[in-house]
Amino acid sequence: MITEKIPQLISKALGMRAFSYTPYSEYQVGAALLLKSGEIVGGCNIENIAFSPTCCAERTAIFKAVSEGKKDFAAIAIVGGPAGKEIEDYCAPCGVCRQVLSEFCDKDFPVILAKSPSDYKIMTLEEILPLSFKPDAQVGKSANA
Repeated sequence: MITEKIPQLISKALGMRAFSYTPYSEYQVGAALLLKSGEIVGGCNIENIAFSPTCCAERTAIFKAVSEGKKDFAAIAIVGGPAGKEIEDYCAPCGVCRQVLSEFCDKDFPVILAKSPSDYKIMTLEEILPLSFKPDAQVGKSANA
């Protein structure tokens, strides 16, 4: 199912860039999160002058889905580049977004980095975040517990 959805996912991510709020960096990112049901949830980056409250496109899409009770993710496509310019390079998720993805996705989760619907590469979550800190870690528990 994922392979035939890739062009649609990338097109949705490209379209989401138009909704980006990026008055400081002028770097617009769009994401399209594919659910196992076939539904696609879009996200864009939303900046804030204080920067730390800024939310990336990937997290926007994930948080939108989770806030509606949807956690059955199948893949995510990500595109990004300077506002008003053609995308020239792949846009990988930041470390925070990689960690959020690891909260909800398995290590073989496909992350599609794209410049266009015909120019993309697919990596797994494990490839972009090896040795991730997973929800099943023994947080707050001693090794002898």
